[in-house]
This record gives sequence, structure tokens and C-alpha cells, in this order.
Amino acid sequence: MWRPLPGASGRAPVLAVVRAWWHRCRGGLAGVEPGALPLERPWRRTWAHLPKRSAGADFTRADYAAARARAREVARATLGEALWAQLQRQGYLDVPSTHQPGLTYRLRVGRRIEVRCAPGVCSPWPAPYLCINPTYPLPEEEFFAHLYLYVRDREDLVRRVAAPQPWDQALGRTF
Repeated sequence: MWRPLPGASGRAPVLAVVRAWWHRCRGGLAGVEPGALPLERPWRRTWAHLPKRSAGADFTRADYAAARARAREVARATLGEALWAQLQRQGYLDVPSTHQPGLTYRLRVGRRIEVRCAPGVCSPWPAPYLCINPTYPLPEEEFFAHLYLYVRDREDLVRRVAAPQPWDQALGRTF
């Protein structure tokens, strides 16, 4: 424990601030109540060892059910009631491009993005499907909400990272 030297009484508050900052930087959660769940940082791990459509061997059926229930809540809150109802009714959402008139992205839960073009509009990709997988395993509906926001708000990023694919397929890192 640090003890102030004689005549150095002003350093104790500064050291307390530095100590708290250092604790937060090293991964501690300042201000979190004891017994609270730790902060998950799945992007800091590698997931290549897992089989497709799996969250890992330690995930139980109850864990999958709970994760899917939370994902449904997240997706519904993200989309809003009108879009959520439309998705449940149709099975997809069409998001018009903000970069290219006549281009539409068809989003379906757990599937690749389908690129649809109006007559006379050329697609910027050589194939009709775009593949974007999450970095770490996520429930399908939660990743769908992520994709919706990316296509709606960050189409430039989608255009840069999406891999054109000639066929439709289920996504690999969702469950």
C-alpha cells in the first residue's frame, strides 16, 4: 500500500485516480456491482476452431434458447414494430440502395444478402448474392439486425467488405 511521504499530502487523490484509470484499462469494470456479469469481448478471441453454426462445445441447449430469445428482442427493438411485422409476414426486408438508384438489397434471416436490380440497372457485383459473416458466433436474428443497420446506414462499408457469391447459402457464424 502506498503511504505518503512527510510533506507530500496532495498526491493521494491523484494516485487514487491513476489507480482507478489503470484498473479500467486492464479490464476491470469500475462502478459495476459485485456479482454482476463480466463484460464479454468476443471479438478479442479467435473462432476459427468452431464448426459452422455453433457457439462452442460449452453452449447447452438452454444457452442457445436464451441467446435466441435475447436476439429476437434485440432484432425487434432495432427494427421497430412495423418492420418487424413486415419481416415476419414476408420473410425478408428490402432495403433500397442510397448509392445506386434501382438497386435493392434483400435481407433474410440467416441467409446471404440478395442483390436485386431494376430493369436497366447494372449490379456493381458479378454475382447476385453477397456474403458477410459475423466475426464471432451470433444468433441469426441478432446478426440480421446488424446487417439491416449496416445496409441502411453504412452501405459504403457493405460494398467494400461483402464477398460476391453466385449462390444463396446459410451464413456460417450464426446459430
